[in-house]
Amino acid sequence: MGASKLSGMQKQVLSLYRGFLRAARSRPTEDRKRIEMIVSTEFRHNSKEVDRKNFQYIEYLLRLGTKQLDQLKSPDIVSLSSIKVVTSKT
Repeated sequence: MGASKLSGMQKQVLSLYRGFLRAARSRPTEDRKRIEMIVSTEFRHNSKEVDRKNFQYIEYLLRLGTKQLDQLKSPDIVSLSSIKVVTSKT
């Protein structure tokens, strides 16, 4: 069974996703479940809504996600909230 090769950007997205899940593990159970739900929902939504060839927007989402992950890792942050990023379809 041959494994498909992932692009560099796909590896970055998966790494970010795993980073969020790892960061969630350091939180209390209730917060962890909420964080995992938000992260899963956001990643699934973006996987369906974002054009895979829109590299500029994917890079933007990666930068945004990385900033959010850094904030989540901070001991001063209590939880994570979901934000809605609206883009034009043009």
